[in-house]
Amino acid sequence: MKLDLDINKLKTLRQETGVSFSLCKKALEESKNNLEEAKKLLRKWGAEKITDKLNRVTAQGAIFTYLHYNKKIASLVEMLCETDFVSKNCEFQKLGEEIAMQVASMNPESIDELINEPYIRDPNKKISDLMQEAVLKFGENIKIKRFIRWQLGSEI
Repeated sequence: MKLDLDINKLKTLRQETGVSFSLCKKALEESKNNLEEAKKLLRKWGAEKITDKLNRVTAQGAIFTYLHYNKKIASLVEMLCETDFVSKNCEFQKLGEEIAMQVASMNPESIDELINEPYIRDPNKKISDLMQEAVLKFGENIKIKRFIRWQLGSEI
């Protein structure tokens, strides 16, 4: 006997995770329409998919800026992806802006430190979680190449 898929749960899962409808559908089917179990499956599958993408060439991307409201702190972040199509995507653009804000706010010393920091808008997530979510969403390798932060009156 085949389980009837709950369309509302499918929509909810898609909205909450940003993962494709087909993967959301598969996760709901395998979890017997259990939303929390489906999310766990997506995370598990995501980790496996992300590992496959890590060695792919990232020759496209964009540079993102953040200027603090007081005009005394600024940051630049170079993020790379595989295709120009993704680099122009509004969600990729938003991710870059969020990471630039994170750099300005937290002043990390290295990329490793940055990706392991709690995300300032949601301390339950790390920057690495945001990056992994983006890899799943876009199906491409995405990475932070470099960043710089300036503060008025300080040495770089």
